[in-house]
Amino acid sequence: MQGFTEKIVGMMKSERLYESQGGPIILSQIENEYGAQSKLLGSAGQNYVNWAAKMAVETGTGVPWVMCKEDDAPDPVINTCNGFYCDYFTPNKPYKPSIWTEAWSGWFSEFGGPNHERPVQDLAFGVARFIQKGGSFVNYYMYHGGTNFGRTAGGPFITTSYDYDAPLDEYGLIRQPKYGHLKELHKAIKMCERALVSTDPAVTSLGNFQQAHVYSAKSGDCAAFLSNFDTKSSVRVMFNNMHYNLPPWSISILPDCRNVVFNTAKVGVQTSQMQMLPTNTRMFSWESFDEDISSLDDGSSITTTTSGLLEQINVTRDTSDYLWYITSVDIGSSESFLRGGKLPTLIVQSTGHAVHVFINGQLSGSAYGTREDRRFTYTGTVNLRAGTNRIALLSVAVGLPNVGGHFETWNTGILGPVVLRGFDQGKLDLSWQKWTYQVGLKGEAMNLASPNGISSVEWMQSALVSDKNQPLTWHKTYFDAPDGDERLALDMEGMGKGQIWINGLSIGRYWTALAAGNCNGCSYAGTFRPPKCQVGCGQPTQRWYHVPRSWLKPDHNLLVVFEELGGDPSKISLVKRSVSSVCADVSEYHPNIRNWHIDSYGKSEEFHPPKVHLHCSPGQTISSIKFASFGTPLGTCGNYEKGVCHSSTSHATLEKKCIGKPRCTVTVSNSNFGQDPCPNVLKRLSVEAVCAPN
Repeated sequence: MQGFTEKIVGMMKSERLYESQGGPIILSQIENEYGAQSKLLGSAGQNYVNWAAKMAVETGTGVPWVMCKEDDAPDPVINTCNGFYCDYFTPNKPYKPSIWTEAWSGWFSEFGGPNHERPVQDLAFGVARFIQKGGSFVNYYMYHGGTNFGRTAGGPFITTSYDYDAPLDEYGLIRQPKYGHLKELHKAIKMCERALVSTDPAVTSLGNFQQAHVYSAKSGDCAAFLSNFDTKSSVRVMFNNMHYNLPPWSISILPDCRNVVFNTAKVGVQTSQMQMLPTNTRMFSWESFDEDISSLDDGSSITTTTSGLLEQINVTRDTSDYLWYITSVDIGSSESFLRGGKLPTLIVQSTGHAVHVFINGQLSGSAYGTREDRRFTYTGTVNLRAGTNRIALLSVAVGLPNVGGHFETWNTGILGPVVLRGFDQGKLDLSWQKWTYQVGLKGEAMNLASPNGISSVEWMQSALVSDKNQPLTWHKTYFDAPDGDERLALDMEGMGKGQIWINGLSIGRYWTALAAGNCNGCSYAGTFRPPKCQVGCGQPTQRWYHVPRSWLKPDHNLLVVFEELGGDPSKISLVKRSVSSVCADVSEYHPNIRNWHIDSYGKSEEFHPPKVHLHCSPGQTISSIKFASFGTPLGTCGNYEKGVCHSSTSHATLEKKCIGKPRCTVTVSNSNFGQDPCPNVLKRLSVEAVCAPN
């Protein structure tokens, strides 16, 4: 541990990266979320925390060290908070700043589960709650989602995508409105900076669920945060002899204790709808190679001298996701099931994560665990014949254990019992027979995924492969890189489960397991937890797999897929991720940073009406206006509809200002739309514009 830490710190110092050397690094962290573990281990855990803290401080970085979720971090190390909310958090000493090291912007996905979206109104509310109470530093986790290329996924059943509903998505593209709304939040907080850093807040009640946090400094600087924790109702509150409307579950920020420049629940930035669109790339013809199951025990396998079943990771040493467990069973010709009786049943108990059962070379069935319960039992009838039958169980790991006490002791693979039921003599327990093992696949040993290894076998034209849904099959093709610079992905919808390589580099594990969950929409208001805002139920948890352009050559890129279950590779296509449409929905009196004036600046109190800003991706322009209504429109991006009040000039006004442009700005005011469509009613402008390539 010390060797590793000193090595990393030495590398940072040699590049002069610490703030103390004039570089950008302002904080260092030692350990991560060790607190729960430390408590379980008692005094040994406590001793380790103290040792790690002292060792880190002695490296002399010249910047503070932090430990997150470590209540007893010893001085001078600062204990910090990770979570969806951290306004409840207080550091363990009054002279330590309140630091939020992981503000969770979403949640990770697991194969077979839904995706999770955290509404930006709630994320902004969480951050504003932390700042209003005196928080000094916020770091988003994740701010930029990413991809677990290769076999690096962060734990069993975690998807290859680690998008996390982050402000910058897995492909590095801006996710709106999350990115823009948080940008406005931080602009508003920055306006309050002088007051925030010079005093502690005075907290007063404005109602049952409403409070004002006021930072009033001797210098005359004043900033206020007006919060409404009610999850259902908007509230009108009185503050400094003025009335303010607070939407449910929101905070208004007043950098001068007077003008609202931002409210966490009122999103004024655009919403971008992303789509996966076809590219001009066609795959060349597909060729296939079957993983040969008949030659499993031909010398490369391991036969144990002891009976019984071995743990998978100890055998594979993580050189492969795959481990074969092979045995045979002799069936006498007098067994009743051979003469029309009921077929025997095979029961396989596994500690995780998946198993494919082959009887005499034929796939008999598959079974899987889940992230919550990695253990599972396979039960299925088996078609045995008189004489010797070979049973080959392909156990598959889907990521390594990643969190919890002593996870090096967690088991993976088939530890039994493995039992056959339904013989005339009762059941047969195979667990203590002689088992043979083979680590990995023949194709892995021959390096079939690599441009150097593909010629080591005879590939068959896929058209000649009679059954496209053949399990344990390698598929290969070539493709040329598409024009442009849009982000790319492989659409794997027609496939089952396996791994993907491009030019010998591993894209990662794919699995088109359908997401089970509760996708009934969600309100931003109320405490967020991952089960709350689920999307994608009934669809593959992950259908698209990120292909970095930097991995591609202009032409003749090798794509190799290993399919465990059987799929149709001709359905695989290369797609590009781009903005299909942009929406905005802004009311007449939307909080506006331009309306912030401090009297001493001597500016006139002129009201600046808010604006709708629409912005397509680079290389795109606005090709049409799908919806526009100034009045009282209803709905959300993608399904707006007109309300009772609607200005008939809405569509024409937006077309005139936006068509053919990469971006446009439209003021939300009566003068822009000819006349007031409904006097004395608060109006809004809702727009959906279609973006198309130039």
